[in-house]
Amino acid sequence: MSTVTLKNVSKNYAGVPVSQNIDLQIDNGEFVVFVGPSGCGKSTLLRMIAGLEEISSGELYIGDVCVNDKPPSERSVGMVFQSYALYPHLTVAENMAFGLKLAKTERAEIERRIESAARILQLDKLLERKPKDLSGGQRQRVAIGRTMVREPKVLLFDEPLSNLDAGLRVQMRIEIASLHRRLRSTMIYVTHDQVEAMTLADKIVVLDGGRIAQVGAPLELYHYPGNRFVAGFIGSPQMNFIDVSLHRPGERLTEIRLPGGQLLAIPVDSRGIEAGAAMTLGIRPEHCLDPEQAEARLPGTPRAVERLGDQTLVYLELEGVGPATLRLEGDVPIDERKPMALGLDPNRCHLFSSDGNACPRHYREAGFAD
Repeated sequence: MSTVTLKNVSKNYAGVPVSQNIDLQIDNGEFVVFVGPSGCGKSTLLRMIAGLEEISSGELYIGDVCVNDKPPSERSVGMVFQSYALYPHLTVAENMAFGLKLAKTERAEIERRIESAARILQLDKLLERKPKDLSGGQRQRVAIGRTMVREPKVLLFDEPLSNLDAGLRVQMRIEIASLHRRLRSTMIYVTHDQVEAMTLADKIVVLDGGRIAQVGAPLELYHYPGNRFVAGFIGSPQMNFIDVSLHRPGERLTEIRLPGGQLLAIPVDSRGIEAGAAMTLGIRPEHCLDPEQAEARLPGTPRAVERLGDQTLVYLELEGVGPATLRLEGDVPIDERKPMALGLDPNRCHLFSSDGNACPRHYREAGFAD
Protein backbone atom coordinates (compact mmCIF):
# COMPACT_ATOMS: atom_id res chain seq x y z
CA MET A 1 0.00 0.00 0.00
CA SER A 2 1.07 3.57 -0.53
CA THR A 3 -0.17 7.13 -0.50
CA VAL A 4 -0.62 9.15 -3.69
CA THR A 5 -0.19 12.92 -3.53
CA LEU A 6 -0.80 15.42 -6.33
CA LYS A 7 0.46 18.97 -5.82
CA ASN A 8 -0.84 21.58 -8.27
CA VAL A 9 -0.72 19.04 -11.13
CA SER A 10 -1.73 20.26 -14.60
CA LYS A 11 -1.76 18.78 -18.09
CA ASN A 12 -1.84 20.72 -21.35
CA TYR A 13 -2.06 19.47 -24.92
CA ALA A 14 -0.57 21.98 -27.37
CA GLY A 15 -1.37 24.75 -24.90
CA VAL A 16 -4.93 23.55 -24.30
CA PRO A 17 -5.52 22.78 -20.58
CA VAL A 18 -6.98 19.35 -19.82
CA SER A 19 -6.27 18.96 -16.10
CA GLN A 20 -5.76 22.14 -14.09
CA ASN A 21 -4.20 22.75 -10.67
CA ILE A 22 -5.08 19.39 -9.15
CA ASP A 23 -4.32 19.14 -5.42
CA LEU A 24 -5.27 15.76 -3.97
CA GLN A 25 -4.21 13.45 -1.15
CA ILE A 26 -5.03 9.73 -1.40
CA ASP A 27 -4.27 7.82 1.79
CA ASN A 28 -2.92 4.32 2.34
CA GLY A 29 -5.54 1.67 1.57
CA GLU A 30 -8.14 4.18 0.37
CA PHE A 31 -10.54 3.42 -2.50
CA VAL A 32 -10.86 6.67 -4.45
CA VAL A 33 -13.11 7.12 -7.49
CA PHE A 34 -12.66 9.82 -10.14
CA VAL A 35 -16.05 10.63 -11.61
CA GLY A 36 -17.41 13.23 -14.00
CA PRO A 37 -18.87 13.69 -17.48
CA SER A 38 -17.02 12.74 -20.66
CA GLY A 39 -14.09 15.04 -21.36
CA CYS A 40 -13.67 16.21 -17.75
CA GLY A 41 -10.10 14.87 -17.54
CA LYS A 42 -10.57 11.86 -15.23
CA SER A 43 -8.79 9.32 -17.47
CA THR A 44 -6.01 11.82 -18.20
CA LEU A 45 -5.47 12.25 -14.47
CA LEU A 46 -5.30 8.48 -13.98
CA ARG A 47 -2.83 8.11 -16.85
CA MET A 48 -0.59 10.78 -15.32
CA ILE A 49 -0.51 8.77 -12.09
CA ALA A 50 0.33 5.64 -14.09
CA GLY A 51 3.09 7.42 -16.01
CA LEU A 52 1.36 7.03 -19.38
CA GLU A 53 0.99 10.80 -19.73
CA GLU A 54 3.61 13.43 -18.92
CA ILE A 55 2.78 16.03 -16.29
CA SER A 56 2.94 19.58 -17.69
CA SER A 57 3.45 21.15 -14.25
CA GLY A 58 3.17 20.26 -10.59
CA GLU A 59 4.43 17.28 -8.58
CA LEU A 60 3.19 13.71 -8.19
CA TYR A 61 4.29 11.59 -5.22
CA ILE A 62 3.76 7.87 -4.68
CA GLY A 63 4.68 7.35 -1.07
CA ASP A 64 7.46 9.81 -0.31
CA VAL A 65 8.98 9.64 -3.80
CA CYS A 66 8.37 12.23 -6.51
CA VAL A 67 7.70 10.16 -9.65
CA ASN A 68 7.32 12.90 -12.29
CA ASP A 69 10.34 11.63 -14.22
CA LYS A 70 9.98 7.93 -13.47
CA PRO A 71 8.66 5.55 -16.17
CA PRO A 72 5.57 3.41 -15.43
CA SER A 73 7.70 0.35 -14.65
CA GLU A 74 9.38 2.16 -11.75
CA ARG A 75 6.23 3.57 -10.11
CA SER A 76 4.94 0.34 -8.53
CA VAL A 77 1.47 0.88 -9.97
CA GLY A 78 -0.74 -1.61 -11.78
CA MET A 79 -3.45 -0.64 -14.24
CA VAL A 80 -6.61 -2.46 -15.30
CA PHE A 81 -7.95 -1.09 -18.58
CA GLN A 82 -11.41 -0.98 -20.09
CA SER A 83 -10.34 -3.66 -22.58
CA TYR A 84 -9.37 -7.03 -21.11
CA ALA A 85 -6.49 -7.35 -23.63
CA LEU A 86 -5.96 -11.06 -22.86
CA TYR A 87 -3.84 -13.23 -25.12
CA PRO A 88 -6.34 -15.64 -26.73
CA HIS A 89 -3.80 -18.45 -27.23
CA LEU A 90 -2.68 -18.46 -23.58
CA THR A 91 -4.43 -20.01 -20.59
CA VAL A 92 -5.62 -17.98 -17.62
CA ALA A 93 -2.48 -18.91 -15.69
CA GLU A 94 -0.23 -18.02 -18.64
CA ASN A 95 -1.95 -14.68 -19.12
CA MET A 96 -1.46 -13.85 -15.45
CA ALA A 97 2.17 -14.95 -15.54
CA PHE A 98 3.13 -13.15 -18.75
CA GLY A 99 4.37 -9.89 -17.21
CA LEU A 100 6.23 -11.71 -14.45
CA LYS A 101 8.08 -13.85 -16.99
CA LEU A 102 9.11 -10.73 -18.90
CA ALA A 103 10.47 -9.37 -15.61
CA LYS A 104 12.44 -12.64 -15.18
CA THR A 105 10.71 -13.48 -11.90
CA GLU A 106 11.62 -16.89 -10.50
CA ARG A 107 9.24 -19.68 -11.41
CA ALA A 108 8.39 -20.60 -7.81
CA GLU A 109 7.54 -16.96 -7.08
CA ILE A 110 5.36 -16.75 -10.19
CA GLU A 111 3.44 -19.85 -9.11
CA ARG A 112 2.99 -18.47 -5.59
CA ARG A 113 1.62 -15.16 -6.82
CA ILE A 114 -0.73 -16.76 -9.35
CA GLU A 115 -2.05 -19.19 -6.75
CA SER A 116 -2.66 -16.36 -4.29
CA ALA A 117 -4.38 -14.07 -6.83
CA ALA A 118 -6.45 -16.92 -8.28
CA ARG A 119 -7.71 -17.85 -4.83
CA ILE A 120 -8.71 -14.26 -4.02
CA LEU A 121 -10.41 -13.77 -7.40
CA GLN A 122 -12.03 -17.25 -7.42
CA LEU A 123 -10.13 -18.23 -10.55
CA ASP A 124 -8.34 -21.24 -9.07
CA LYS A 125 -10.54 -23.71 -10.99
CA LEU A 126 -10.21 -21.80 -14.28
CA LEU A 127 -6.42 -21.53 -14.58
CA GLU A 128 -6.18 -23.97 -17.52
CA ARG A 129 -8.97 -22.39 -19.56
CA LYS A 130 -8.47 -20.08 -22.54
CA PRO A 131 -10.17 -16.63 -22.64
CA LYS A 132 -12.73 -17.86 -25.19
CA ASP A 133 -14.05 -20.29 -22.58
CA LEU A 134 -14.68 -17.56 -20.00
CA SER A 135 -17.58 -15.19 -19.36
CA GLY A 136 -17.10 -11.43 -19.52
CA GLY A 137 -16.90 -11.17 -15.75
CA GLN A 138 -14.34 -13.98 -15.55
CA ARG A 139 -12.19 -12.29 -18.21
CA GLN A 140 -12.26 -9.06 -16.25
CA ARG A 141 -11.15 -10.94 -13.14
CA VAL A 142 -8.24 -12.40 -15.11
CA ALA A 143 -7.26 -8.88 -16.20
CA ILE A 144 -7.36 -7.78 -12.55
CA GLY A 145 -5.36 -10.85 -11.53
CA ARG A 146 -2.71 -10.14 -14.17
CA THR A 147 -2.21 -6.76 -12.52
CA MET A 148 -2.42 -8.09 -8.95
CA VAL A 149 0.39 -10.63 -9.38
CA ARG A 150 2.83 -7.78 -9.93
CA GLU A 151 2.03 -6.75 -6.33
CA PRO A 152 1.88 -3.01 -7.07
CA LYS A 153 1.55 -0.44 -4.30
CA VAL A 154 -1.34 1.25 -6.12
CA LEU A 155 -4.04 -0.37 -8.28
CA LEU A 156 -5.55 1.79 -11.04
CA PHE A 157 -8.84 0.98 -12.82
CA ASP A 158 -9.88 2.79 -16.01
CA GLU A 159 -13.63 2.17 -16.51
CA PRO A 160 -13.14 -1.61 -16.17
CA LEU A 161 -16.85 -2.49 -16.18
CA SER A 162 -18.08 -0.49 -19.15
CA ASN A 163 -17.93 -3.49 -21.51
CA LEU A 164 -20.16 -5.63 -19.28
CA ASP A 165 -23.94 -5.91 -19.31
CA ALA A 166 -25.97 -4.49 -16.42
CA GLY A 167 -26.18 -7.72 -14.43
CA LEU A 168 -22.45 -8.42 -14.68
CA ARG A 169 -21.62 -4.84 -13.71
CA VAL A 170 -23.50 -5.29 -10.44
CA GLN A 171 -21.72 -8.60 -9.80
CA MET A 172 -18.28 -7.15 -10.59
CA ARG A 173 -18.92 -4.08 -8.38
CA ILE A 174 -19.51 -6.44 -5.48
CA GLU A 175 -16.39 -8.45 -6.33
CA ILE A 176 -14.17 -5.36 -6.61
CA ALA A 177 -15.49 -4.02 -3.32
CA SER A 178 -14.81 -7.39 -1.67
CA LEU A 179 -11.34 -7.47 -3.22
CA HIS A 180 -10.53 -4.08 -1.69
CA ARG A 181 -11.73 -5.20 1.73
CA ARG A 182 -9.44 -8.25 1.56
CA LEU A 183 -6.35 -6.55 0.14
CA ARG A 184 -6.73 -3.07 1.69
CA SER A 185 -4.66 -1.83 -1.25
CA THR A 186 -4.71 1.77 -2.40
CA MET A 187 -7.10 1.80 -5.37
CA ILE A 188 -7.96 4.59 -7.81
CA TYR A 189 -10.95 3.97 -10.07
CA VAL A 190 -12.23 5.99 -13.02
CA THR A 191 -15.87 5.85 -14.11
CA HIS A 192 -18.60 8.02 -15.59
CA ASP A 193 -21.19 5.92 -13.73
CA GLN A 194 -22.17 7.60 -10.48
CA VAL A 195 -23.70 4.36 -9.16
CA GLU A 196 -20.26 2.73 -9.33
CA ALA A 197 -18.78 5.77 -7.63
CA MET A 198 -21.35 5.83 -4.81
CA THR A 199 -21.18 2.09 -4.10
CA LEU A 200 -17.41 1.53 -4.34
CA ALA A 201 -15.67 4.64 -3.07
CA ASP A 202 -14.33 5.61 0.32
CA LYS A 203 -13.80 9.02 -1.29
CA ILE A 204 -15.15 10.48 -4.54
CA VAL A 205 -13.35 13.10 -6.60
CA VAL A 206 -15.84 14.92 -8.85
CA LEU A 207 -14.15 16.52 -11.86
CA ASP A 208 -15.57 19.29 -14.03
CA GLY A 209 -13.71 20.81 -16.96
CA GLY A 210 -10.34 19.49 -15.80
CA ARG A 211 -10.71 20.85 -12.26
CA ILE A 212 -11.78 19.25 -9.00
CA ALA A 213 -15.34 20.35 -8.26
CA GLN A 214 -15.53 18.60 -4.87
CA VAL A 215 -13.92 15.79 -2.88
CA GLY A 216 -15.74 13.84 -0.20
CA ALA A 217 -17.37 10.63 0.99
CA PRO A 218 -20.31 9.46 -1.17
CA LEU A 219 -23.06 10.51 1.26
CA GLU A 220 -21.30 13.78 2.00
CA LEU A 221 -21.52 14.71 -1.68
CA TYR A 222 -25.14 13.56 -1.80
CA HIS A 223 -26.26 15.52 1.27
CA TYR A 224 -23.85 18.48 1.09
CA PRO A 225 -22.96 19.25 -2.54
CA GLY A 226 -20.63 22.24 -2.64
CA ASN A 227 -21.99 23.63 -5.90
CA ARG A 228 -24.73 23.21 -8.45
CA PHE A 229 -22.61 21.01 -10.73
CA VAL A 230 -21.98 18.40 -8.03
CA ALA A 231 -25.62 18.58 -6.89
CA GLY A 232 -26.80 17.85 -10.42
CA PHE A 233 -24.24 15.14 -11.13
CA ILE A 234 -24.58 13.10 -7.93
CA GLY A 235 -27.97 11.46 -7.55
CA SER A 236 -30.34 9.74 -9.95
CA PRO A 237 -32.74 11.03 -11.14
CA GLN A 238 -31.01 14.39 -11.23
CA MET A 239 -31.83 17.08 -8.68
CA ASN A 240 -34.60 19.51 -9.65
CA PHE A 241 -33.48 23.14 -10.03
CA ILE A 242 -35.89 26.07 -9.67
CA ASP A 243 -35.12 29.75 -10.22
CA VAL A 244 -36.03 31.78 -7.12
CA SER A 245 -35.13 35.13 -5.55
CA LEU A 246 -33.70 35.86 -2.12
CA HIS A 247 -36.35 37.57 0.03
CA ARG A 248 -34.61 37.74 3.41
CA PRO A 249 -31.03 36.51 3.95
CA GLY A 250 -29.96 35.03 7.26
CA GLU A 251 -27.46 32.89 9.13
CA ARG A 252 -29.76 30.09 10.30
CA LEU A 253 -32.81 30.65 8.14
CA THR A 254 -33.13 32.10 4.66
CA GLU A 255 -36.43 33.19 3.15
CA ILE A 256 -36.82 32.85 -0.61
CA ARG A 257 -39.57 33.81 -3.02
CA LEU A 258 -40.78 30.98 -5.26
CA PRO A 259 -42.18 31.39 -8.78
CA GLY A 260 -45.73 32.58 -8.24
CA GLY A 261 -44.77 34.68 -5.21
CA GLN A 262 -45.00 32.18 -2.33
CA LEU A 263 -42.37 32.53 0.43
CA LEU A 264 -40.42 29.59 1.85
CA ALA A 265 -37.91 29.61 4.74
CA ILE A 266 -35.09 27.06 4.44
CA PRO A 267 -32.24 26.30 6.90
CA VAL A 268 -29.23 27.67 5.00
CA ASP A 269 -26.71 30.44 5.62
CA SER A 270 -27.09 33.19 3.00
CA ARG A 271 -25.16 35.97 4.73
CA GLY A 272 -23.30 38.20 2.29
CA ILE A 273 -25.95 37.89 -0.42
CA GLU A 274 -28.25 40.84 -0.95
CA ALA A 275 -32.02 40.62 -0.78
CA GLY A 276 -33.54 40.36 -4.26
CA ALA A 277 -30.59 38.39 -5.67
CA ALA A 278 -31.35 35.65 -8.19
CA MET A 279 -30.81 32.20 -6.65
CA THR A 280 -31.43 28.57 -7.56
CA LEU A 281 -33.38 26.22 -5.32
CA GLY A 282 -32.51 22.53 -5.56
CA ILE A 283 -34.48 19.54 -4.34
CA ARG A 284 -34.04 15.88 -5.19
CA PRO A 285 -36.98 13.96 -6.72
CA GLU A 286 -36.96 11.54 -3.76
CA HIS A 287 -37.18 14.39 -1.23
CA CYS A 288 -40.34 15.99 -2.57
CA LEU A 289 -43.41 15.78 -0.34
CA ASP A 290 -47.06 15.04 -0.84
CA PRO A 291 -48.43 18.50 -1.76
CA GLU A 292 -51.07 18.18 0.95
CA GLN A 293 -48.34 17.90 3.60
CA ALA A 294 -45.91 20.45 2.17
CA GLU A 295 -45.31 24.00 3.37
CA ALA A 296 -45.01 25.13 -0.25
CA ARG A 297 -46.00 23.58 -3.54
CA LEU A 298 -45.48 24.25 -7.23
CA PRO A 299 -48.36 23.30 -9.53
CA GLY A 300 -47.69 21.37 -12.71
CA THR A 301 -48.91 18.91 -15.31
CA PRO A 302 -47.66 15.32 -15.78
CA ARG A 303 -45.80 14.81 -19.06
CA ALA A 304 -44.84 11.16 -18.58
CA VAL A 305 -44.91 8.44 -15.94
CA GLU A 306 -42.36 5.62 -15.62
CA ARG A 307 -43.26 2.68 -13.37
CA LEU A 308 -40.13 0.80 -12.34
CA GLY A 309 -41.69 -1.61 -9.85
CA ASP A 310 -40.23 -0.37 -6.58
CA GLN A 311 -40.65 3.26 -7.57
CA THR A 312 -42.55 5.50 -9.96
CA LEU A 313 -41.01 8.51 -11.71
CA VAL A 314 -43.35 11.33 -12.67
CA TYR A 315 -42.05 13.93 -15.11
CA LEU A 316 -43.86 17.22 -14.55
CA GLU A 317 -44.06 20.52 -16.38
CA LEU A 318 -44.22 23.08 -13.57
CA GLU A 319 -46.08 26.32 -14.22
CA GLY A 320 -43.62 29.15 -14.80
CA VAL A 321 -40.68 26.87 -13.97
CA GLY A 322 -40.20 24.12 -16.54
CA PRO A 323 -39.55 20.38 -16.26
CA ALA A 324 -39.13 18.61 -12.91
CA THR A 325 -39.08 15.01 -11.67
CA LEU A 326 -40.96 13.46 -8.76
CA ARG A 327 -40.08 10.02 -7.36
CA LEU A 328 -42.91 8.16 -5.63
CA GLU A 329 -43.61 4.68 -4.28
CA GLY A 330 -44.02 2.07 -7.00
CA ASP A 331 -47.76 1.44 -6.59
CA VAL A 332 -49.04 5.00 -6.17
CA PRO A 333 -52.09 5.57 -8.43
CA ILE A 334 -51.60 8.48 -10.84
CA ASP A 335 -54.08 10.06 -13.23
CA GLU A 336 -51.97 11.64 -15.96
CA ARG A 337 -54.94 13.77 -17.04
CA LYS A 338 -55.10 15.65 -13.73
CA PRO A 339 -52.78 18.46 -12.56
CA MET A 340 -50.14 17.57 -9.97
CA ALA A 341 -47.92 19.63 -7.70
CA LEU A 342 -44.38 19.36 -6.41
CA GLY A 343 -44.35 19.59 -2.61
CA LEU A 344 -41.25 21.25 -1.12
CA ASP A 345 -39.69 20.13 2.17
CA PRO A 346 -37.60 23.11 3.39
CA ASN A 347 -35.26 20.81 5.37
CA ARG A 348 -34.39 18.96 2.17
CA CYS A 349 -33.87 22.02 -0.04
CA HIS A 350 -30.52 23.31 -1.26
CA LEU A 351 -29.83 26.90 -2.27
CA PHE A 352 -27.24 28.02 -4.83
CA SER A 353 -26.03 31.54 -5.54
CA SER A 354 -25.71 32.98 -9.05
CA ASP A 355 -22.09 31.73 -9.30
CA GLY A 356 -23.25 28.16 -8.62
CA ASN A 357 -21.85 27.82 -5.11
CA ALA A 358 -24.05 26.24 -2.45
CA CYS A 359 -25.15 28.14 0.64
CA PRO A 360 -24.05 26.18 3.76
CA ARG A 361 -26.87 24.00 5.03
CA HIS A 362 -27.86 23.29 8.63
CA TYR A 363 -28.76 19.77 7.57
CA ARG A 364 -27.66 17.98 10.72
CA GLU A 365 -29.80 20.29 12.81
CA ALA A 366 -32.80 19.17 10.82
CA GLY A 367 -32.24 15.65 12.15
CA PHE A 368 -30.77 13.94 9.09
CA ALA A 369 -27.58 11.89 9.30
CA ASP A 370 -24.80 12.00 6.75
